[in-house]
Amino acid sequence: MTLLLVALGAAVGAPVRYLTDRAVQARHDSVFPWGTFAVNVLGCLLLGFLVALPADGGLMALAGTGFCGALTTYSTFGYETVRLAETGARPAAVLNVVASIGAGLGAAWTGMVLAQALL
Repeated sequence: MTLLLVALGAAVGAPVRYLTDRAVQARHDSVFPWGTFAVNVLGCLLLGFLVALPADGGLMALAGTGFCGALTTYSTFGYETVRLAETGARPAAVLNVVASIGAGLGAAWTGMVLAQALL
């Protein structure tokens, strides 16, 4: 049953990631990967919120592992950062690393605080 919940969450998270990435990136005319940045920060916020809720294995499998796992993308973050550096956009590559880590940690903390405030 857990595997089915993870697969269901991932089946929703992957298309949401793709559509969100494309929508965000289409609004920016820069080399910075705003779409990937947005989905990763959003995923951190949601996962932070989920882990602060009372334990529910089914919800965590569906929304945490499945949805957030498919929504966020470390591999694309890594690839885009390397491509920025290789194409001479090193300041953007460094900004991507620093901003992604900082915003991701901040979003996870914010999600936890929001969940605790609602409990």
